[in-house]
This record gives sequence, structure tokens and C-alpha cells, in this order.
Amino acid sequence: MFKTRSLLSLCFVSAAFLSCAGTAFGVVQDGDEPVGYDDTPFIPGTDWRVHDSSRPAPQVITPGAEGGVAPSDALILFDGTDLKEWAGGPWDLVDGAMEVNGKGNITTRRSFQDIQLHLEWASPAEAKGDSQHRGNSGVYLMGRYEIQILDSFENLSYSDGQAAALYGQSPPLVNASRGPGEWQSYDIFFKAPRFDSAGRIISPGIVTVLHNGVLVQHNVAFLGSTVHRDVATYQSHAPDGPITIQDHGNPVRFRNIWIRELSSVGGK
Repeated sequence: MFKTRSLLSLCFVSAAFLSCAGTAFGVVQDGDEPVGYDDTPFIPGTDWRVHDSSRPAPQVITPGAEGGVAPSDALILFDGTDLKEWAGGPWDLVDGAMEVNGKGNITTRRSFQDIQLHLEWASPAEAKGDSQHRGNSGVYLMGRYEIQILDSFENLSYSDGQAAALYGQSPPLVNASRGPGEWQSYDIFFKAPRFDSAGRIISPGIVTVLHNGVLVQHNVAFLGSTVHRDVATYQSHAPDGPITIQDHGNPVRFRNIWIRELSSVGGK
């Protein structure tokens, strides 16, 4: 480990440090010139060299002021005012939320591939029923890969069917549920499955989920399209698909839904 004195002797003050860094690491400080190298080895599996000066810089965005607030590059799917981004239903608009009303599932009019999805939901304040008959809904990625929504607060049900489960496939790491009627959040990070030209699966859909800010699914592979009482399998489909929210007959409410498309984010 370097001693502080030795480190400071290399670049004693901040100005000197910038000069030192620019010399030692080949960094160009002129704001209009590329910063990096053009003579380093290529990173395996990419078109870019290590520290490549021509690799596209990450887009500058403005993050939300607090948790759950959409960043500047997000597409707002529901802001409490209308259902213009959705087909099906239509569901009821109540106090800035949309509420399941028995008219069927709703689906985004647009399709997506790799995404970051944020949504907030609340089961009915009056808890009725038990197991799968209490606050049941679900969010389907690409219209077929379900993250379960359920009132799992002091409500025993099968593990792969409780809140934040990959339904019928993978229980959450923990039960992070809030009580009936309280607003809860999902932050979902999804890489869509890939198929070859013959329709065979190359790589499965991969998902990470935060439930109320708690990591509950960590880089988990879907076994296939969600089914009930059977083992999920993959069927070839388009490279992108819509987001579907389930009408399971319970008046679950939703608000503050936004999405970021990740397939084209960053310099890949």
C-alpha cells in the first residue's frame, strides 16, 4: 500500500495532479479533443480499444430528484392524468391512479426490448380473501414474462406466487411487502431473451427486481413464458414486446409508471 507522503510527492496539489495524470495516462485535457487512446488493445467482444478515445460518451441525463421520480430520458407510461399509452380496459382513473375494474388487462401501445421499468402499486386497503385471492395482479414483460403482484403482507401463499416472484418460477429473495393499501414500488431491470434464425433460444430473459428499494431478484433467468400450474418454456417471438398489467379481478391501483429503453443506451 502506498504511503500518503509518497502519493503526494507524485502530484502535490490538484493542479499538479491534473498535469501529472495527463502525462502518466495519456489523457488530453483540451475540452474539444478526444480523451483517451487509439493504440491500446481491443476489449474482447467489442469494437472498442481499452480507454478508446473514439468510444461514444454516455449521454448526459438529469436524474429524478428523489427515488421513483423519472429521469429525463424516461418515457412516461402513466402520470395519473390519462391512459393514452395503454390499450385494453380501460381502467378507472381514481385520485391520480389507475385502478383495475374487471374490464380486462391493459397493454402498452408501444413495444420494448431491454428496459428499466418503474411502477408503483397498492392492493386494496381492506384486505379480502387469502393466498392468490388477495390483491392479485401482475406485470408482464414483453407481454409474457410475469413479475407477480400480490398482497403478501401477512398472507401465506405458495412461494413462487407471492409479490415480486417470477410467477411459477422463482420466489423473491425476501418478502419486502408493505401493508394493504400502502403504496409499493417495483424497479425492474430486464434483458430480453434472444433467439437464433431458427427460433431456438440463444440467451434467456434476465431480470433484476427491487421491491420497495430492496433487491429481491438478482440477475435471474426466466425459464420461459409464464404459465399457471406448469413448467415455463420458451417460444420464439419478436425481439420486442409490450408491457401488460393484469386484471385478476382485484381492484389494485397503479401510479407513476415510466420506462427507459436500454437496448440503445451507452456506447456499445
